[in-house]
Amino acid sequence: MKIIINDLSMVYPNQNRALDCVSFEISEGLFGLLGPNGAGKSTLMRILVTLMKPTSGAVQIDGFDLQKNRKEIRAMLGYLPQDFSTFPKIKTWEFLDYSARLAGISNKKERIKRIDELLERVGLFDSREKLANKLSGGMKRRVGIAQALISDPKILIVDEPTTGLDPEERIRFRNLLTDMSKGERIIILSTHIVGDISSTCQDMALLNKGKLAFNGAPKELIEMAKEYTFQLEVDDNALQKIKQEYIVISTVPIASGWQVDIVAKKVMGFKAKQIEPNLEHAYVCFMELLN
Repeated sequence: MKIIINDLSMVYPNQNRALDCVSFEISEGLFGLLGPNGAGKSTLMRILVTLMKPTSGAVQIDGFDLQKNRKEIRAMLGYLPQDFSTFPKIKTWEFLDYSARLAGISNKKERIKRIDELLERVGLFDSREKLANKLSGGMKRRVGIAQALISDPKILIVDEPTTGLDPEERIRFRNLLTDMSKGERIIILSTHIVGDISSTCQDMALLNKGKLAFNGAPKELIEMAKEYTFQLEVDDNALQKIKQEYIVISTVPIASGWQVDIVAKKVMGFKAKQIEPNLEHAYVCFMELLN
């Protein structure tokens, strides 16, 4: 199963070009869509889940044309939007029961079985009787995943799922997505948080100002940054100069002053050593230095 995106563009009535001739393919497994806020990620997600029609271009999903076969494509999809919310005064299992009815599961016994299986899978079975809108942020996101999976979709699309979560819930959520990516399913993770991609995805695309800036494995992007990633140890005065002259990734206090990671084509006037980049180094390097 594949998603083939070909020359996709989206121009809003105010002439804002959210997507500009974007082309790439998505195969089975966990796929990361990375980019800063305003890069066009959410617009692309809305197009893929048939909530929005593109200005031009084409999308094929498992052989179906997005424009001509919207009903068939919707039957394959599960979607967790960035602004997911539940209803007030409705229990967690009741919300999922409502979602199951919307998904066309009419048999009550079948619905209850499916709901219990999903609540167990996302770690919320003990919270099934709690009011859904009273759950923590992380638990609500897990309810969101459960409702997106209620019809056992071939394609699961999640938009900025870890924004606002604490580190423990973020890790739990990423592990949940990784577990669910096994088998014949595509999961698209759209985010501006680099750590979400580096921890989970085997393939990715990087959007910037509506254009496709990079498409490939995260390790390929990291490889491109190797010769541009440096580490320095400096005092307070030197740190201020470095911030003015270079792109600083991180600063860590040490006994002699500061340990500073930067990306640069060349370091002049400071003693610096090249270091192995991670995806965060590579992302900043590509966006600020190489793109």
